[in-house]
Amino acid sequence: MLFKKTIAFSVLAVSALVSTSVMATTFKVAVGDAQGGTQWEFATFFKKSFEAKRAGKDKVDLFPNGQLGSEEDTVSNAAMGALDFSLLAINNMTPFSPSLGVLTLPYVIQSAEDAKILTTGPLSKELTANTIRDAKVRIVGWTYTGFRVLTNSKKPVTTLEDLKGLKIRVPKNEIMIATYQAWGINPVPMAWSETFTALQQGVVDGQDNPYITVYAMKFYEVQKYVTSIRYVFSLEPLIVSESVFQKQPADVQKAILEAGAEATEHSFVWLKETEDKMKQDLLARGMQISAPADDEKEWISKATTQVWPKFYQSIGGKEKLDQALKALGR
Repeated sequence: MLFKKTIAFSVLAVSALVSTSVMATTFKVAVGDAQGGTQWEFATFFKKSFEAKRAGKDKVDLFPNGQLGSEEDTVSNAAMGALDFSLLAINNMTPFSPSLGVLTLPYVIQSAEDAKILTTGPLSKELTANTIRDAKVRIVGWTYTGFRVLTNSKKPVTTLEDLKGLKIRVPKNEIMIATYQAWGINPVPMAWSETFTALQQGVVDGQDNPYITVYAMKFYEVQKYVTSIRYVFSLEPLIVSESVFQKQPADVQKAILEAGAEATEHSFVWLKETEDKMKQDLLARGMQISAPADDEKEWISKATTQVWPKFYQSIGGKEKLDQALKALGR
């Protein structure tokens, strides 16, 4: 009898262990940027928040600096359910769900507050539904990284004329490519993972990214001149594989969504507190910062009149842009 009870207890103990191991999940999060920038700040906050909500039942592992592949590859892998989460630049997400392009049209977003309104309001819900439909991934949070500024290694740039002759790297994003073409040059589309080396070797002369990314990626080592063109506000969505998300029980789904919302709010506050400090540090490291001549009027005019109409159809119609501008009071 004692022997049978011992066997029964052992079976129950093993069953409990198996049950616990099956229930516990470690989610992998691909993070496009290196540690030290806004993506890493968002990701570490999301990890802390999610794990606290799950009380140790589930965990999050972060893989920064493209360890799990290019940002574009992580979208494809998440769509197939081969990757849980990816935190990536919106311009690398837009090819998979073109309606997100409304957030990257030049000079639509003119402040951090504008960015927050568009990513947390009704339009954001519609864009998330579209990403599920188009790319089989769900947006669960947003990183705010600030306005993209132009850097280069050759000369100060304040006018469109100054751009001529420069080889500028851009993401493989049609809106950003079209914007530079409207400004009179043909940019060089290039994967993010190749950019620093290309700048270092002189394959390209410049690129554009927010101050915090320039700092985090140490572009000051290979770039000297900065122009505050502020044409796009850089956003990085956290996406989760929709198939992975739907497999989770309701309490895990709730924790993912709540942690994503909390990390979004944290990112907004952190940007406000951090951006100017990093800008000053770039100056201290020898970078020279200029503003576009004539209050950007020529830059803005060419970008909005030539680029916006080209992408009305891909973003879901001109009414989507009107919807965004109305939400911003414009």
